Amino acid sequence: MKSPEDYTNDPGLKSILTGISQGRRITEEEGVILFEQAGLSLLSLMAGITRRKHNGNMVFFNRNFHIEPTNLCIHNCRFCSYHKTEGDPESWEYSHDEMLEMVRKFDGMEVTEVHITGGVHPSHDIRYYGELLQKIKQHRPGIHIKAYSAVEIDQMISRSGMTLKEGLLLLKKYGLDSIPGGGAEIFDETIRKKICPEKSTAEKWLLIHETAHNAGIPSNATMLYGHLENYSQRIDHMARLRDLQDRTGGFNAFIPLKFRKANNPMSHLGETTTAEDLKNYAVSRIFLDNIPHIKAYWPMIGREVAQMSLMFGTDDLDGTIEDSTRIYSMAGSAEKNPAMSTDEICRLVRDAGFVPVERDSFYNFIHTFAL
Repeated sequence: MKSPEDYTNDPGLKSILTGISQGRRITEEEGVILFEQAGLSLLSLMAGITRRKHNGNMVFFNRNFHIEPTNLCIHNCRFCSYHKTEGDPESWEYSHDEMLEMVRKFDGMEVTEVHITGGVHPSHDIRYYGELLQKIKQHRPGIHIKAYSAVEIDQMISRSGMTLKEGLLLLKKYGLDSIPGGGAEIFDETIRKKICPEKSTAEKWLLIHETAHNAGIPSNATMLYGHLENYSQRIDHMARLRDLQDRTGGFNAFIPLKFRKANNPMSHLGETTTAEDLKNYAVSRIFLDNIPHIKAYWPMIGREVAQMSLMFGTDDLDGTIEDSTRIYSMAGSAEKNPAMSTDEICRLVRDAGFVPVERDSFYNFIHTFAL
């Protein structure tokens, strides 16, 4: 039987592989080496070693739906296909009653999570957003509310004149259970100034998540890749997340988000190849040794690539979605009306040789399906 070291003759890569096999944390320099020098087969092997230590042969999903309150936004990020201005025929702004009606559509269905995020509205404050959470909890007390990206939270708390801690504790009191990972984009300041100069800084994003974790509110983390950034900047982004996770342990999952080119000012850049997407998943799994789950968000990359990503370290496919999000379809995703039944998700997972597990939002098992 081959030892792990037999899979490469390169001394540097062999050293990294040996370290991964022994449970050693790789350095930022080694992360860049993996991006630049490791082939897909070796990355799949390495990511598989790390993945199995965290989650064995299991692939997780949940039953969820999204609410996107508005696509009006004070920011005008160059990569964004979602942002619209007031009066644009493609803009929307839902009332509380309209959003509650979206929740009621799932009455009697076994959904466990609602994901709420959208544009950073120019005038709504924390009480407006908090009262929405409160109304949803009053209608459906058992549902998990994952809501409001850090950039939305930054705006609503700033408008309300509260400290971050005060604002987050108030949102928790209203019914916030966890925070999605959006708005992180790429942390490198030089790139951030080019693609989202108006948005909350990297330091503010990290501070909001750290404050949330310390207040007992877990979150996810993301990275937008495949635009102007280089490999060193991707690793720097992940290193900052890894450092924060060492301090708080509050991240449930990391979700690499692929830049999609349709309908935005950065369309000329094109998009990454599937091979690059798989490489990015693998290095993410290897480098982020303290974040338990790596998610392949299937509405963004499509079902086939999401399935392939399971061989490159991912262990979570998000959920059923129920055709309730437009963010990536507006940017050109192949999934125009994203919805998958539990049977479809289980078939996709089984066909890749893994065990499907329905989870709640904290990755507690609800049901394990046979292989």
